[in-house]
Amino acid sequence: MESLAEFCAHGGRVAAAARAFGGDDWIDLSTGIAPWAYPVDSLDPGLTRLPEPGELAALEAAAAQAFDVVDPAQVVAVPGTDLALRLLAVVLAAERPAVVRPGYAGHLAAWGEARCVAAFADPGDADLLVLASPANPDGRVTPAATLRALAQRMTVVVDEAYADPAPGLCGEASDRLVVLRSFGKFYGLPGVRLGFVIAGPRVTGALRHLLGDWPVSTPAIAVGTAAYRDTAWREGQVERIETVGALLDFALSRFELVGTAPLFRLIGTADAHALFRHLCNHAILTRPFADRADRLRIGLPPDGAALARLTTALAEYVR
Repeated sequence: MESLAEFCAHGGRVAAAARAFGGDDWIDLSTGIAPWAYPVDSLDPGLTRLPEPGELAALEAAAAQAFDVVDPAQVVAVPGTDLALRLLAVVLAAERPAVVRPGYAGHLAAWGEARCVAAFADPGDADLLVLASPANPDGRVTPAATLRALAQRMTVVVDEAYADPAPGLCGEASDRLVVLRSFGKFYGLPGVRLGFVIAGPRVTGALRHLLGDWPVSTPAIAVGTAAYRDTAWREGQVERIETVGALLDFALSRFELVGTAPLFRLIGTADAHALFRHLCNHAILTRPFADRADRLRIGLPPDGAALARLTTALAEYVR
Protein backbone atom coordinates (compact mmCIF):
# COMPACT_ATOMS: atom_id res chain seq x y z
CA MET A 1 0.00 0.00 0.00
CA GLU A 2 1.43 3.37 -1.07
CA SER A 3 2.70 5.76 1.59
CA LEU A 4 0.69 8.92 2.17
CA ALA A 5 3.62 10.84 3.67
CA GLU A 6 3.93 13.20 0.70
CA PHE A 7 0.22 14.03 0.78
CA CYS A 8 0.24 14.58 4.55
CA ALA A 9 3.01 17.19 4.26
CA HIS A 10 1.15 19.70 2.08
CA GLY A 11 -1.82 20.00 -0.21
CA GLY A 12 -1.60 20.50 -3.95
CA ARG A 13 0.40 17.39 -4.84
CA VAL A 14 -1.66 16.57 -7.95
CA ALA A 15 1.28 15.29 -10.02
CA ALA A 16 2.32 12.94 -7.21
CA ALA A 17 -1.27 11.73 -6.86
CA ALA A 18 -1.49 10.98 -10.58
CA ARG A 19 1.75 8.99 -10.39
CA ALA A 20 0.57 7.05 -7.34
CA PHE A 21 -3.04 6.42 -8.29
CA GLY A 22 -3.20 6.97 -12.03
CA GLY A 23 -6.04 8.75 -13.74
CA ASP A 24 -6.31 12.21 -15.20
CA ASP A 25 -8.65 15.20 -14.94
CA TRP A 26 -7.95 15.45 -11.22
CA ILE A 27 -10.06 17.62 -8.92
CA ASP A 28 -7.80 19.24 -6.34
CA LEU A 29 -9.64 19.80 -3.05
CA SER A 30 -6.49 19.50 -0.94
CA THR A 31 -5.28 23.08 -0.54
CA GLY A 32 -7.96 25.23 1.09
CA ILE A 33 -7.57 27.71 -1.78
CA ALA A 34 -10.60 29.28 -3.46
CA PRO A 35 -11.24 27.45 -6.77
CA TRP A 36 -12.34 30.68 -8.48
CA ALA A 37 -9.45 32.97 -9.36
CA TYR A 38 -9.45 36.72 -9.69
CA PRO A 39 -9.34 37.51 -13.45
CA VAL A 40 -5.93 38.77 -14.53
CA ASP A 41 -5.99 38.53 -18.34
CA SER A 42 -6.57 42.25 -18.83
CA LEU A 43 -3.76 43.31 -16.50
CA ASP A 44 -0.31 44.42 -17.65
CA PRO A 45 2.12 42.23 -15.64
CA GLY A 46 5.07 44.56 -16.27
CA LEU A 47 7.49 41.69 -16.76
CA THR A 48 10.03 43.82 -18.66
CA ARG A 49 10.68 46.28 -15.82
CA LEU A 50 11.37 46.49 -12.12
CA PRO A 51 8.60 47.47 -9.72
CA GLU A 52 8.29 51.19 -9.09
CA PRO A 53 8.27 52.38 -5.46
CA GLY A 54 5.00 54.20 -6.06
CA GLU A 55 3.38 51.00 -7.33
CA LEU A 56 4.44 49.10 -4.23
CA ALA A 57 3.06 51.90 -2.04
CA ALA A 58 -0.23 51.76 -3.96
CA LEU A 59 -0.48 48.00 -3.39
CA GLU A 60 0.11 48.39 0.35
CA ALA A 61 -2.42 51.23 0.51
CA ALA A 62 -5.05 49.13 -1.30
CA ALA A 63 -4.38 46.22 1.04
CA ALA A 64 -4.53 48.51 4.09
CA GLN A 65 -7.96 49.75 3.02
CA ALA A 66 -9.19 46.18 2.50
CA PHE A 67 -7.84 45.20 5.94
CA ASP A 68 -9.30 48.27 7.74
CA VAL A 69 -5.82 49.55 8.59
CA VAL A 70 -5.67 53.35 8.86
CA ASP A 71 -1.93 53.78 8.23
CA PRO A 72 -0.60 51.96 5.11
CA ALA A 73 2.91 52.19 6.61
CA GLN A 74 1.83 49.35 8.93
CA VAL A 75 1.32 47.02 5.94
CA VAL A 76 4.37 45.30 4.43
CA ALA A 77 4.00 43.34 1.20
CA VAL A 78 5.93 40.06 1.25
CA PRO A 79 6.48 37.27 -1.31
CA GLY A 80 4.12 34.91 0.52
CA THR A 81 3.47 34.61 4.24
CA ASP A 82 5.47 31.40 4.49
CA LEU A 83 8.66 33.39 3.89
CA ALA A 84 7.37 36.16 6.13
CA LEU A 85 7.12 33.69 9.01
CA ARG A 86 10.80 32.83 8.65
CA LEU A 87 11.79 36.49 8.49
CA LEU A 88 9.69 37.28 11.56
CA ALA A 89 11.52 34.57 13.48
CA VAL A 90 14.70 36.55 12.85
CA VAL A 91 13.19 39.98 13.48
CA LEU A 92 11.34 39.06 16.69
CA ALA A 93 14.22 36.98 18.10
CA ALA A 94 12.17 35.31 20.82
CA GLU A 95 13.96 33.39 23.57
CA ARG A 96 10.97 31.25 24.58
CA PRO A 97 8.65 30.89 21.56
CA ALA A 98 5.53 28.76 21.64
CA VAL A 99 3.45 27.52 18.69
CA VAL A 100 -0.19 26.45 18.90
CA ARG A 101 -0.76 22.93 17.59
CA PRO A 102 -2.36 21.45 15.61
CA GLY A 103 -1.76 24.10 12.99
CA TYR A 104 0.12 25.12 9.89
CA ALA A 105 3.43 23.28 9.54
CA GLY A 106 5.21 26.49 8.52
CA HIS A 107 4.84 27.90 12.03
CA LEU A 108 7.02 25.15 13.46
CA ALA A 109 9.38 25.33 10.49
CA ALA A 110 10.03 29.01 11.23
CA TRP A 111 10.35 28.58 15.01
CA GLY A 112 11.99 25.16 15.12
CA GLU A 113 12.84 25.32 18.82
CA ALA A 114 9.36 26.42 19.86
CA ARG A 115 7.36 24.68 22.55
CA CYS A 116 4.04 23.29 21.31
CA VAL A 117 0.90 24.30 23.18
CA ALA A 118 -2.75 23.39 22.72
CA ALA A 119 -5.30 25.88 21.49
CA PHE A 120 -6.60 28.21 24.23
CA ALA A 121 -4.03 26.81 26.69
CA ASP A 122 -1.97 29.24 28.74
CA PRO A 123 1.46 29.51 27.04
CA GLY A 124 3.08 30.02 30.42
CA ASP A 125 6.37 31.91 30.40
CA ALA A 126 6.63 32.10 26.60
CA ASP A 127 7.75 35.46 25.25
CA LEU A 128 6.18 34.83 21.82
CA LEU A 129 3.12 32.87 20.69
CA VAL A 130 2.38 31.88 17.08
CA LEU A 131 -1.06 30.71 16.02
CA ALA A 132 -3.54 30.79 13.14
CA SER A 133 -7.05 32.17 13.47
CA PRO A 134 -9.02 30.74 11.74
CA ALA A 135 -6.84 27.72 12.35
CA ASN A 136 -5.78 25.14 9.83
CA PRO A 137 -7.06 22.42 9.64
CA ASP A 138 -10.08 22.83 11.93
CA GLY A 139 -11.11 26.46 11.34
CA ARG A 140 -10.87 27.28 15.05
CA VAL A 141 -11.11 31.02 15.77
CA THR A 142 -9.38 32.41 18.84
CA PRO A 143 -11.39 35.27 20.41
CA ALA A 144 -9.91 38.68 19.73
CA ALA A 145 -10.11 39.56 23.44
CA THR A 146 -7.92 36.54 24.26
CA LEU A 147 -5.28 37.63 21.76
CA ARG A 148 -5.32 41.22 22.98
CA ALA A 149 -4.79 40.04 26.56
CA LEU A 150 -1.91 37.76 25.53
CA ALA A 151 -0.25 40.65 23.67
CA GLN A 152 -0.02 42.52 26.96
CA ARG A 153 2.51 39.97 28.25
CA MET A 154 4.21 38.61 25.11
CA THR A 155 4.50 39.09 21.36
CA VAL A 156 1.64 37.38 19.51
CA VAL A 157 1.88 36.45 15.83
CA VAL A 158 -1.57 35.79 14.38
CA ASP A 159 -1.70 34.07 11.00
CA GLU A 160 -5.00 35.21 9.45
CA ALA A 161 -4.47 33.45 6.12
CA TYR A 162 -8.07 32.19 6.12
CA ALA A 163 -9.73 35.31 7.56
CA ASP A 164 -10.40 37.18 4.29
CA PRO A 165 -12.35 39.19 3.54
CA ALA A 166 -13.09 40.05 7.19
CA PRO A 167 -10.67 42.64 8.66
CA GLY A 168 -9.92 40.49 11.72
CA LEU A 169 -7.26 41.99 13.95
CA CYS A 170 -5.42 43.91 11.23
CA GLY A 171 -6.65 47.28 12.48
CA GLU A 172 -5.24 46.55 15.95
CA ALA A 173 -1.81 45.33 14.80
CA SER A 174 1.28 46.56 16.63
CA ASP A 175 4.81 45.43 17.42
CA ARG A 176 3.29 43.15 20.08
CA LEU A 177 0.33 41.95 17.98
CA VAL A 178 1.66 41.02 14.53
CA VAL A 179 -0.87 39.91 11.90
CA LEU A 180 -0.23 38.03 8.65
CA ARG A 181 -2.52 37.97 5.63
CA SER A 182 -2.34 35.75 2.56
CA PHE A 183 -3.49 37.02 -0.84
CA GLY A 184 -3.61 33.78 -2.83
CA LYS A 185 -6.16 31.80 -0.83
CA PHE A 186 -9.22 34.05 -1.03
CA TYR A 187 -8.34 35.33 -4.51
CA GLY A 188 -7.54 31.87 -5.85
CA LEU A 189 -4.05 32.85 -7.03
CA PRO A 190 -1.49 31.10 -4.80
CA GLY A 191 1.16 31.18 -7.53
CA VAL A 192 1.35 34.98 -7.29
CA ARG A 193 3.18 34.45 -3.96
CA LEU A 194 1.90 37.56 -2.24
CA GLY A 195 1.13 38.20 1.39
CA PHE A 196 1.29 40.95 3.99
CA VAL A 197 2.59 41.55 7.50
CA ILE A 198 0.70 44.14 9.53
CA ALA A 199 2.58 45.39 12.57
CA GLY A 200 4.06 48.38 14.36
CA PRO A 201 7.00 50.53 13.16
CA ARG A 202 9.80 48.48 14.74
CA VAL A 203 8.72 45.24 13.08
CA THR A 204 7.75 46.78 9.74
CA GLY A 205 11.00 48.74 9.57
CA ALA A 206 13.10 45.63 10.22
CA LEU A 207 11.13 43.66 7.64
CA ARG A 208 11.50 46.33 4.97
CA HIS A 209 15.24 46.37 5.60
CA LEU A 210 15.49 42.58 5.16
CA LEU A 211 13.27 42.51 2.08
CA GLY A 212 15.10 45.27 0.23
CA ASP A 213 13.86 47.55 -2.55
CA TRP A 214 11.88 44.94 -4.52
CA PRO A 215 10.13 42.68 -2.00
CA VAL A 216 7.50 41.43 -4.46
CA SER A 217 7.36 41.16 -8.24
CA THR A 218 5.80 43.60 -10.68
CA PRO A 219 3.09 41.07 -11.65
CA ALA A 220 2.24 40.51 -7.99
CA ILE A 221 1.88 44.25 -7.46
CA ALA A 222 -0.35 44.64 -10.52
CA VAL A 223 -2.62 41.71 -9.59
CA GLY A 224 -2.80 42.52 -5.89
CA THR A 225 -3.57 46.22 -6.38
CA ALA A 226 -6.35 45.50 -8.87
CA ALA A 227 -7.87 42.75 -6.71
CA TYR A 228 -7.93 44.70 -3.46
CA ARG A 229 -9.55 47.68 -5.20
CA ASP A 230 -12.24 45.49 -6.78
CA THR A 231 -14.90 45.44 -4.07
CA ALA A 232 -17.60 44.08 -6.39
CA TRP A 233 -15.54 40.99 -7.21
CA ARG A 234 -14.75 40.49 -3.53
CA GLU A 235 -18.45 40.56 -2.65
CA GLY A 236 -19.16 38.04 -5.42
CA GLN A 237 -16.42 35.76 -4.13
CA VAL A 238 -17.94 35.78 -0.66
CA GLU A 239 -21.28 34.74 -2.13
CA ARG A 240 -19.68 31.94 -4.17
CA ILE A 241 -17.84 30.61 -1.13
CA GLU A 242 -20.96 30.63 1.04
CA THR A 243 -23.15 28.99 -1.62
CA VAL A 244 -20.74 26.18 -2.48
CA GLY A 245 -19.85 25.70 1.17
CA ALA A 246 -23.47 24.93 1.96
CA LEU A 247 -23.60 22.42 -0.92
CA LEU A 248 -20.39 20.80 0.31
CA ASP A 249 -21.85 20.49 3.82
CA PHE A 250 -24.80 18.59 2.36
CA ALA A 251 -22.49 16.27 0.40
CA LEU A 252 -20.56 15.52 3.60
CA SER A 253 -23.62 15.05 5.80
CA ARG A 254 -22.98 11.33 6.42
CA PHE A 255 -19.65 12.19 8.08
CA GLU A 256 -18.85 13.97 11.32
CA LEU A 257 -18.02 17.62 10.69
CA VAL A 258 -15.26 18.42 13.19
CA GLY A 259 -14.00 21.70 11.75
CA THR A 260 -15.12 24.37 9.33
CA ALA A 261 -13.71 27.45 7.64
CA PRO A 262 -15.04 29.31 4.61
CA LEU A 263 -12.61 27.59 2.22
CA PHE A 264 -12.57 24.05 3.65
CA ARG A 265 -14.22 21.49 5.88
CA LEU A 266 -12.59 18.97 8.25
CA ILE A 267 -14.41 15.68 8.65
CA GLY A 268 -13.92 12.83 11.07
CA THR A 269 -14.14 9.21 9.99
CA ALA A 270 -12.69 5.99 11.42
CA ASP A 271 -10.12 5.53 8.64
CA ALA A 272 -9.64 8.82 6.83
CA HIS A 273 -6.61 7.43 5.00
CA ALA A 274 -8.83 4.77 3.44
CA LEU A 275 -11.29 7.46 2.38
CA PHE A 276 -8.40 9.52 0.98
CA ARG A 277 -7.31 6.56 -1.16
CA HIS A 278 -10.89 5.88 -2.25
CA LEU A 279 -11.27 9.48 -3.44
CA CYS A 280 -7.89 9.34 -5.18
CA ASN A 281 -9.16 6.35 -7.13
CA HIS A 282 -11.82 8.76 -8.42
CA ALA A 283 -9.13 11.37 -9.22
CA ILE A 284 -10.17 13.58 -6.31
CA LEU A 285 -7.33 14.86 -4.12
CA THR A 286 -8.02 15.79 -0.49
CA ARG A 287 -5.75 16.42 2.50
CA PRO A 288 -4.92 13.62 4.97
CA PHE A 289 -2.87 14.01 8.17
CA ALA A 290 -0.05 11.86 9.48
CA ASP A 291 -0.90 12.38 13.14
CA ARG A 292 -4.69 12.12 12.78
CA ALA A 293 -5.67 9.15 10.62
CA ASP A 294 -9.29 9.89 11.52
CA ARG A 295 -9.33 13.37 9.92
CA LEU A 296 -9.62 14.53 6.30
CA ARG A 297 -9.72 18.12 5.04
CA ILE A 298 -11.78 18.85 1.94
CA GLY A 299 -11.81 22.10 -0.01
CA LEU A 300 -14.57 23.67 -2.10
CA PRO A 301 -15.41 22.03 -5.45
CA PRO A 302 -15.02 24.48 -8.35
CA ASP A 303 -18.27 23.69 -10.16
CA GLY A 304 -21.36 21.49 -10.30
CA ALA A 305 -19.60 18.69 -12.17
CA ALA A 306 -16.86 18.48 -9.52
CA LEU A 307 -19.41 18.54 -6.71
CA ALA A 308 -21.40 15.76 -8.40
CA ARG A 309 -18.27 13.64 -8.81
CA LEU A 310 -17.35 14.14 -5.17
CA THR A 311 -20.89 13.35 -4.02
CA THR A 312 -20.95 10.13 -6.06
CA ALA A 313 -17.54 9.03 -4.81
CA LEU A 314 -18.51 9.68 -1.19
CA ALA A 315 -21.75 7.73 -1.64
CA GLU A 316 -19.78 4.75 -2.98
CA TYR A 317 -17.39 4.71 -0.01
CA VAL A 318 -18.02 1.80 2.34
CA ARG A 319 -16.57 2.23 5.85
